[in-house]
Amino acid sequence: MKTGSINLPLHYGKAPPWLFEKMRKLARCIIVCIVEEEGAEGFLQKIASPLWFQSLGCILGFDWHSSGLTTTVCAALKEGIEGIGNELCLFIAGGKGKTSRKTPAEIEEKGGYIDVPTSSLVYASRMSAKVDSAAVQDGYQIYQHTFFFTKKGEWAVVQQGMNLIDKYARRYHWLSGEIDFVCEPHTGISSQRIEERVLNMVSKKSGDARVKVAEISREHPDKITKALITLPRRHPVLTADINPDRLHKTFISTYENAPRNFEEVLSIRGVGPKTIRALALLSELLYGTPLDFTDPARFSYAHGGKDGYPYPVDRGGYENTISIIERAIKSARLGRRDELDALKRLHRMMG
Repeated sequence: MKTGSINLPLHYGKAPPWLFEKMRKLARCIIVCIVEEEGAEGFLQKIASPLWFQSLGCILGFDWHSSGLTTTVCAALKEGIEGIGNELCLFIAGGKGKTSRKTPAEIEEKGGYIDVPTSSLVYASRMSAKVDSAAVQDGYQIYQHTFFFTKKGEWAVVQQGMNLIDKYARRYHWLSGEIDFVCEPHTGISSQRIEERVLNMVSKKSGDARVKVAEISREHPDKITKALITLPRRHPVLTADINPDRLHKTFISTYENAPRNFEEVLSIRGVGPKTIRALALLSELLYGTPLDFTDPARFSYAHGGKDGYPYPVDRGGYENTISIIERAIKSARLGRRDELDALKRLHRMMG
């Protein structure tokens, strides 16, 4: 299944309290249903799909094309499993803005409930954010990061970036497993808007460039800075805001760390978009390694509306949906699976 990113326009305001409370309740029901049937890892596989996530937002009653869908749905999911995470063997950390920066601490808090070192999960959280802010340079600044993980150590990421000029948001999805953080790490991508030129250093096409970037990063910082100063300034990678002298301090750090590969380069603190752009430019111009400028996004679809489009949220129907699912879950846990099985049969008929 392909997962990835979604572009959404910026909508101001927030979900009404009455709607968010219903979203939280229904989100809790949906999570419990999925975990009961497919386990916590099954939920991660679904949440890692941008189309499934978008559809979930619509089911919960949010705007189909609002950037707030991501932040509100993630918040509803996080609050929805509050108090039952240990029972589900499923945990959610992070969120929007300042809350996103609490992700490592929230992961550490669950250290006593999971079977793997929290350091591996913190690394996955940090690297997924680093890749989408520095290695995939599409003009979107990451401001929301939600990290989903299980007792066994499987994980998924849903994060969003904002284009401050065009006021569009883009959502990125990740899923653990046989993942290479720096080569096609998003297991699929979906979007409503494709950018004309994106520096994609995690594309398969940029493989040779990643090798050369690691080699260059191990060079003495004076040598790298001198090379940048003498190269043409009109190259599309090297934008006007890159100052070789200001990058010198970062080059000292890469030189001292002697990274063995591109992932280690990217993981060094202080290495950001400008450093990666500069090293990518040197890689292409000095060694002729091709760079991929193709936007990795794809198109998406959805429908729904908290703002009344295409129709207002049906409050009575919403409550009825929550009641049906809650009753089915309760019956299943008591050994009476007829209602839950009926829902599954309905799903198959509708499919």
